[in-house]
Amino acid sequence: MDLPLFPLHSVLCPGVALPLHIFEERYRVMIDHCIERGEPFGVVLIRDGSEVGRMPGRLADVGTTALIRRAGRYPDGQLDIVTVGGQRFRLSSVDSTTQPYLVGSVTLLDESLGDDGAVTALGVRVGRRFLRYLELLQPALAATGGPDIEIEVEIEAPDDTADAAPAEPGVRLAASGASQADDGDEAEDLTLDTSGLSEAQRRDLLMTAARRLIATDDPTALSYLLTGLIQLDSSTRQDLLEAPDTYGRLLGLDALLVREVRYLLRHLRPINLDPAESALRRN
Repeated sequence: MDLPLFPLHSVLCPGVALPLHIFEERYRVMIDHCIERGEPFGVVLIRDGSEVGRMPGRLADVGTTALIRRAGRYPDGQLDIVTVGGQRFRLSSVDSTTQPYLVGSVTLLDESLGDDGAVTALGVRVGRRFLRYLELLQPALAATGGPDIEIEVEIEAPDDTADAAPAEPGVRLAASGASQADDGDEAEDLTLDTSGLSEAQRRDLLMTAARRLIATDDPTALSYLLTGLIQLDSSTRQDLLEAPDTYGRLLGLDALLVREVRYLLRHLRPINLDPAESALRRN
């Protein structure tokens, strides 16, 4: 199938929210096309260089469809949109001549659990490690003058779609449990406003929301949510996105969390993400 492409220096995972600010004319055309037809576009990682010149060969082989959940337009034609990751795809070729934007020839990828007998227990273990990581990360960021952590989550009833609020600058954990079905039901909004609260209160609320987030019986959804939430460089996040099955992705997350917890226990500084990773994305 053909899919409009939006190359970025970040990785979109299925089920994770991605806000974008659209100002280039070619991408305005692309988003208008997608909105008019009710179709997604594809987000794919730029592995090398900037988003100029010839892109084929510099893009990752695997990307994720972006489903547009909310859009607003400025008087000058620029847009703010909120998308949610849909389904992974494999990119086989790129057409840079037919449209003002890139169009990829892609194959949608099915999801495999891998080791069916062990994947559920592994998901529980990884979820617990994530909570420990989060407990240690909050004071570590505070001690190094880093930004506060916030969590913004929407948990929805089965077969609903979810809207995600635009991200604000700073380190934020943001995820959406969106599915591709849309029966018009409202999502349960668990967005937390931590302004005006003490540090201890913010931590308690954050951990409560995080526990709610990992309380899922879908190990595949959990693997993608945590891949999108943990502080990682883009290359590592892309490797996790490309894992052949859920079990392998959870194994990778488990090893990463063990390492990060060990570093945090030794009071080593956490990785400070580029602000562009947590702010509203701009094309």
